Amino acid sequence: MSQLLLESIWLIPCYALVGTVLAIPWSPGLLDRVGPRPAGYLNLLMTTLAFGHSLLALWSIGQQAPQQIFFPWLHAAGLQIDLAFLVSPVTLSAIAVVTGLNLLTQLFAIGYLEMDWGWARFFALMGFFEAGVCSLALCNSLFFSYVFLELLTLATYLLVGFWFAQPLVMTGARDAFWTKRVGDLILFMGVIALFPLAGTWNFTELGEWAATANLSPLSATLLGLALISGPLGKCAQFPFQLWLDEAMEAPIPASILRNSVVVGAGAYVLIKLQPVLALSPVALTALVVFGTATALGASLIAIAQIDIKRALSYLVSAYMGLVFIAVGTQHPEAAQLLLLTQSCSFALLFMAAGAVIWTTISQDLTQLGGLWSRRPISGLALLVGGGGLIALPPFGGFWGLLQLADSLWTTRPWLVGVLLIVNGLTTFSLMRVFGLTFGGQPTPMTERSPEVSWPMALPMTVLTVFTLLLPLVLEQFNLLPNWADLNKQLAPLIVWSSVLGGSLGGAIYLGNALPKPVKLFWQPLQEFFAHDFYIQRLYQLTIVSLVNYSARLTAWFDRHVVDGAVNAVGFVTLFSGQALRYTASGQSQLYVLLVVFSLIAIGFLVSWSF
Repeated sequence: MSQLLLESIWLIPCYALVGTVLAIPWSPGLLDRVGPRPAGYLNLLMTTLAFGHSLLALWSIGQQAPQQIFFPWLHAAGLQIDLAFLVSPVTLSAIAVVTGLNLLTQLFAIGYLEMDWGWARFFALMGFFEAGVCSLALCNSLFFSYVFLELLTLATYLLVGFWFAQPLVMTGARDAFWTKRVGDLILFMGVIALFPLAGTWNFTELGEWAATANLSPLSATLLGLALISGPLGKCAQFPFQLWLDEAMEAPIPASILRNSVVVGAGAYVLIKLQPVLALSPVALTALVVFGTATALGASLIAIAQIDIKRALSYLVSAYMGLVFIAVGTQHPEAAQLLLLTQSCSFALLFMAAGAVIWTTISQDLTQLGGLWSRRPISGLALLVGGGGLIALPPFGGFWGLLQLADSLWTTRPWLVGVLLIVNGLTTFSLMRVFGLTFGGQPTPMTERSPEVSWPMALPMTVLTVFTLLLPLVLEQFNLLPNWADLNKQLAPLIVWSSVLGGSLGGAIYLGNALPKPVKLFWQPLQEFFAHDFYIQRLYQLTIVSLVNYSARLTAWFDRHVVDGAVNAVGFVTLFSGQALRYTASGQSQLYVLLVVFSLIAIGFLVSWSF
């Protein structure tokens, strides 16, 4: 039975695909009498089956060695491409987290989209989403990982543009899609270039090849930079971080999965590619630089946002920056632990934010406040989600950040300083969101705000309990160090950074010492943070303007030069045809005239050289 569960693990993505297909007939206009609700219930059933299968398989594998399942795809002209699935405790844990979060998110969506008639389309896309992420978690092939990443990008575009009648929604979906296309194109070049060098796309075989590979520094650098370009866009790292902010136009259930699971999918592939990236010190340095810039910059930007979803989305980019630092410093275990803890915490944070938005009909932090007495479940979920993200023992985020800091303490201590600053800013930002939402006095938007219905409260409660129990789960898998083995210098240091950031945020946003909204001492600095360092305007002045003027120049050249030359050829052909038709009239005097003019022309050409 155990072996059957492991050998049939490839069925888990198929459950979601079946739910996607079953949801389509319930679209409005096909089955009008029953409405679209069965689409949501069918997808919820299929996700429950996938979650149960993943848990049973995870329990069955125990301490068994990883095993691979191969599906032949293309064998031609000496090229052999197989779809390889790796069954291991890591991949099964990833699938269990993905399917579990998707199950809770779909239940949350049943309450959040209660009055929406787009259930069939939304839940079909959620199933497609789940199938792509589960396939990516299992996949042991770089080529098919790229394929699954592209499918996730397509699903993201369709989910962000779910309410397609709104112009801002379509703009956000378009920008999110095309921003990631830049990195994906370069990543595809790296995937194609890697095969002739390594002779395989299998991650296990790539690790063995990288251990003995002898590439020139230039080749290794170009290959490494190409392979990290795709994850830069997927994980919303500088300079591609703007798409995640604009993607907040999607419904909250889609934002829950995107910010907790999908954003980490690019980093998941990056962790698997770490042995190949280690061939180039330049690529590893680039990972550290991009991760550091994003972690610090996004943490500062989040503090200046007044939209609750955007304030949280920039924290996602900042946290993924820490994962990039872990990969760039060759600590994949710390990166995996950070991915696991952030996925649960961000899912809970966005559920709490969605619950607030659903009952107050506002996501402007300046219009919220005083919700703690009326919304205890949502407030507790926000606190637990934030506690699981920062360095606050015994939450899971503390162990992930401590493992990364301990790995960097002796080799790159300045990165420990970056981690402390980011953790402090993140704690301050989360306390700011909590204070503006649940602290203070009720406002006209919140004074009659009730608690959410049970389909939304139940998944929040379950995920709150799981986030609290996550350290015990990690201990069962031997992923946590003993208390006696803790770094006695670093552990208090990172905890104090959380205490300092939380205390400062609480004093400002839970107290009445400063008027709300709080403004910085220098308004241009606040505008600089609020407008994302003016990166969007910089894009408008550089890339967008360059493309615009290039398009205008191309259009002018096409209209006046290319079309002019074609029109000139047509005019000459038409004139010549009209003139030559007189030579075929049958009148002898016209033939004589043609001969005379021809002799004159020949004589002129012959005498021209003299």
